[in-house]
Amino acid sequence: MSISQICAIVIFVIMFALIISEKVERHIVTLCSGGATMIAVFGICMRSPKALMQTLNLHNIITPEFWYAGSQASESSSGINWATIIFIAGMMVMVEGMARVGFFRWLCMRIAKLVKYKTVPIFVTFMIMSSVLSMFIDSITVILFLAAVTIELAQLLKFNPVPMILSEIFCANLGGSATMCGDPPNIIIGTSLGYTFGDFLTHTGFISGVSLAFIVFYFLLVFKKDLKSDANAVDPAKLPEPKEAIVDKSGFIVSCIIFLCAVVLLITHAQTGLTVATIGVVIAALTLITAPKHIGEMLKKVDYKTLLFFIGLFIVVGGLEQTGVLELVAQLIEKISGGNTMAMVAIIIWVSAVASAFVDNIPFAATMIPVIESLAATTGVPLSNLAWSLSMGTDIGGSATPIGASANVVGTSVASKNGYKIGWGTYCAKAVPATVIVLTISTIIIFVRYF
Repeated sequence: MSISQICAIVIFVIMFALIISEKVERHIVTLCSGGATMIAVFGICMRSPKALMQTLNLHNIITPEFWYAGSQASESSSGINWATIIFIAGMMVMVEGMARVGFFRWLCMRIAKLVKYKTVPIFVTFMIMSSVLSMFIDSITVILFLAAVTIELAQLLKFNPVPMILSEIFCANLGGSATMCGDPPNIIIGTSLGYTFGDFLTHTGFISGVSLAFIVFYFLLVFKKDLKSDANAVDPAKLPEPKEAIVDKSGFIVSCIIFLCAVVLLITHAQTGLTVATIGVVIAALTLITAPKHIGEMLKKVDYKTLLFFIGLFIVVGGLEQTGVLELVAQLIEKISGGNTMAMVAIIIWVSAVASAFVDNIPFAATMIPVIESLAATTGVPLSNLAWSLSMGTDIGGSATPIGASANVVGTSVASKNGYKIGWGTYCAKAVPATVIVLTISTIIIFVRYF
């Protein structure tokens, strides 16, 4: 192992430890770690301006393909994923615009009224909604939307929103694994290997659907005590009618139209060629243009700390990628699996899951694609079997920790912003067992169905 690889790993481990300790704000930790990676790894150890530029990835923003990818929409998988940063920022602006007109308060009151203000039915409904929406819409958008609704509802019915937000995050990642457009790793796998939306829905979608039933039961069981609320002390007759939550009727209608536009653009972006960066900019621009008097207010409320956190994290992971650490992990999987096909599938699922819990699953998925192609060619195992294993491992593994997937970071940030801090201990205590459950189900189904 080279000095640059050791240095990149040390920086990552220190960053990870500091984030878990929660003694320093996480965006400061990742930015400082990113700076250390640029100086120590790229500058001192590698002496490679090229590696630094590839990780910063600034040149990618000015290319036409960054904004319009033609008939084959693609995701950047090297260095800072500026498309993700811009997209999240755009969605944050849209969410703030919807919150301003009372959309979230109206929606939560409407749902609460439909289920007669019962906490458990709301809990189950939101989990299923999170999973289904994430099949067609980026999980980041789903969590931005649902987390805001959950907090509004919690304040009205006086229950703790943390269990619901944690469950929504996990179900969003689970739902995202079901389709090609649901999660970035699936987009990479699908476009690289030629699989369609229907292929994913038939294979990973089936696994996701079976897993969802178990996960809903699991979260109901572990959060049984936490779901108790003071709703019984709340007289439904004294609660405001849903329509009273709308503070700007014309703005409400415009916000709904903009949200529907975002949904349509995200569902069809692989066909239209519009990248997620373009969609984020368009949606943010529409939100700001249609409410010129409130531009300053909405921009001020954007969670810039989360955006900075992502930038720093992408740089540190870029250090692991540029030094070849991720490639070593992929080679290790190939070596250990040998010629045993079932062992190969199990290793791909579980190692991909463990890796994706700690590093961004986008570059890892991209690194693993040539590995599974090589394994399929040399062992005779159908490539599709390995592709579904890689998809479930990277998608679900990211659910285990607060930094494993973008939706996790965004969901916990929304909660923290509203005074509900979700620490590593709280998150992992509930998410890790759920992750193990889904990975076990995935392994069993793949073994039974394909071997």
